[in-house]
Amino acid sequence: MNLGTRHIFVRPVHPVRLVRPTTVAALVSLACGGVGRSRRAETVPAEPLPLAADTVVVPFSGIPEAGWLGGRRWVVVGADHDAAVVTDFGNKSVTPLGGPKNPELVKPFAVFAVGDTAYLADWGKQRVSIWSMDGKLLGTIPGPGQLRGILPKARDAAGQVYFEVPPHAGSDGSGLKDSAAVVRADPGLSRFDTLARLAPLDIAEINEARGKRYERYVFSGNDWWGVYPDGRLWVARVRLNRLAFIRDRKERRGEPLPDPVLEVTRADREQYVNTFPEELRPMVQKLPFAAYHPPFERAFASRDGMVWLRKTRAATDSLRRYHVVDTAGMLARAFTTVGPGVIIAAGHESALLAEQFREGVRLMEVRIPTLVRADSAR
Repeated sequence: MNLGTRHIFVRPVHPVRLVRPTTVAALVSLACGGVGRSRRAETVPAEPLPLAADTVVVPFSGIPEAGWLGGRRWVVVGADHDAAVVTDFGNKSVTPLGGPKNPELVKPFAVFAVGDTAYLADWGKQRVSIWSMDGKLLGTIPGPGQLRGILPKARDAAGQVYFEVPPHAGSDGSGLKDSAAVVRADPGLSRFDTLARLAPLDIAEINEARGKRYERYVFSGNDWWGVYPDGRLWVARVRLNRLAFIRDRKERRGEPLPDPVLEVTRADREQYVNTFPEELRPMVQKLPFAAYHPPFERAFASRDGMVWLRKTRAATDSLRRYHVVDTAGMLARAFTTVGPGVIIAAGHESALLAEQFREGVRLMEVRIPTLVRADSAR
């Protein structure tokens, strides 16, 4: 479950004190031609993705997680619906994974795909279950005690699995200021190695009558990461606004990406507050909000190694932008979509776009335009 977009509130919020400096200066530097700004990346034209021709509806609430299984098949997890399905746009079928009468899958909340196999993180069973695309359980990976039962988020071709290990919160929550770690384990879960550190979260200290507590700034960003089949890590560094690649704990960074600085406006705050039930909105309004949006709000890789960055947009903007970064860290393509839907996964020739509506979630397969290079067009 993506905890970065929802909060649980039990007490009113009082004065806020900043714990860690924000990245406003760095964002302004990047937007205004600061050190390392890539002029080449600015020349990559934005291409509108075509309207989806094929649609499948699933009865989920909230934008799901997804992975590509090859061809026109996608695995989709609706955490709020306690369900996972394989959708095949070739025959418009929806195959449940688990189900009310199948105790093997209880509370799925995240997914990654390796080839045509789906790996579903299930907090109800405290394990990752491995499924074929026709709905058969193939195996499981437990949450190791050495990592406090945390479930893996990726796997490489050698069978090694990768975890994101958050810091210990501490009795008062102050430990949340520390960095999370990306940890690799051998297939037998007997050896663990820390490969990388992620950017600390932007945390505010809340002082109230009962003491102090810590809350994450709404609209603050975080690093996203993944693993290539050969075990190399990619990390989308939110504070640097560029992709980094890590092998043997050595980090190589790609080019800086072009982005405007977007201030968090009243319209942004109101739109966020209105996503909550009416009875919770007075508490949500008192949360600490970041002053500026991060350059991107999500990152995921397609099977060919290209990393898609879902760019931040203002509440009044009808366009959604995506940067596609190649395995050298260079901006290869830029896409736009229109409307409230967001791309949640990508394959070789298509992407999966999800849009919430009253009856559930529309899943739309969007064809990626063939890249025509200038030298081949002559």
